[in-house]
Amino acid sequence: MIRPKKCRICHQPYTPIRPLQTVCSYGCALIDAQKESAKLWKHQRALERKARKEAKERLKTRRDWIKEVQSAVNRFVRLRDADKPCISCGTWKAAQWDAGHYMSAGGHPALRFEPLNIHKQCSVCNAHKSGNLVMYRAGLIEREGIKTVEWLEGPHDPAKWTIDDLKAKKTEFSRMARELLREREAA
Repeated sequence: MIRPKKCRICHQPYTPIRPLQTVCSYGCALIDAQKESAKLWKHQRALERKARKEAKERLKTRRDWIKEVQSAVNRFVRLRDADKPCISCGTWKAAQWDAGHYMSAGGHPALRFEPLNIHKQCSVCNAHKSGNLVMYRAGLIEREGIKTVEWLEGPHDPAKWTIDDLKAKKTEFSRMARELLREREAA
């Protein structure tokens, strides 16, 4: 004897004709098939998006990863220094805030992602005044101390980052930025 079941579409009790039957009628079977088709379609789209994302990741060059890490570092620096003025000119008002390097990333690639070398800077000082380095140095000495500035100005070993190193750096700086955001929201 087959026990009665509840239809998963209309929730009415019914006695199944077949052992694996889950709906009470053809009408409910059509609705169920449409729902299952929609679920399957969503699942397939999700798998396609995941495969496309993985393919894009495999195609990224070292330069692409450096850009992504720099973006993550800059975001972290802007969040870290959000309650501080421009390190060069001391202004609190700016149309746009940049993450300015004291020792340029092109001239000193080993310091490109060093948080002590990067501080919040107004776009006028960073872009239009080429970093306003004399005032940047004075502001850096005031914030970090002369020893840090001398260390930044000293010699450094060349940077030789692998793609795995860059992925790890991006993850680290993204995590630190999220922590800063959580702390700000909690306060």
